[in-house]
Parts: sequence; structure tokens; C-alpha cells
Amino acid sequence: QVQLVESGGGLVQPGGSLRLSCATSGFPFSSYAMDWYRQAPGKERELVATITTYGHDLNYAASVKGRFTISRDNAKNTVYLQMDSLKPEDTAVYYCHTLYRPKYWGRGTRVTVSS
Repeated sequence: QVQLVESGGGLVQPGGSLRLSCATSGFPFSSYAMDWYRQAPGKERELVATITTYGHDLNYAASVKGRFTISRDNAKNTVYLQMDSLKPEDTAVYYCHTLYRPKYWGRGTRVTVSS
């Protein structure tokens, strides 16, 4: 059974940093690219970042490029999202995602950027 458990969210001031983690199980993690999505209040879910199986290729949404860094540890079956220079518009629930089970979503972790 696929499990995606996001953690690391919280309340942070503008300009601050957070590191999100997504612990996974139930599928061959190192064989799949991983994504981070986010959903802000009243908005549709959007793709934030993608990392290929061994981290050789990284892609980011234009809104986060240069501020966010996606990484993964295949030995720990975990994907990370380092978020720096956070802005109020980054406020959202953040989810990791795998195409192994494209319709499956975890509970997410809430990030609130506010002074």
C-alpha cells in the first residue's frame, strides 16, 4: 500500500525558510520521479517541483525557481523541499506525489507565511 507522509510545515515570517519532508513506502521509490505540489486556499493544486529518479534533473515552477530546492534520499525513500526566501503567496498545503499511484494524495503539510 502506497503511503506518502508529508511533514515540516508551519508558520514562518516572510523571508524565512522551511524544509519539508515526505516519507514514502509501498512502492519502488528509487524507480520513480517525485513531485511536490501545493494548493493555496481557493485555488487549484499546482506543481511546484519535480526530481527524477537519481536527482539528475530538477524542474521548478517559475514562481519558486531560485528559492526552492527539491532533493531526495533513495536510501531513506524520502523526498525533500527546501524553501527559502518565503513569501506570503507561498502559503498553501504542500503535497508530495508519485506517478506510481497518480490518484493517491497524502494529507499534506500546511505552510503559512505571515508576519
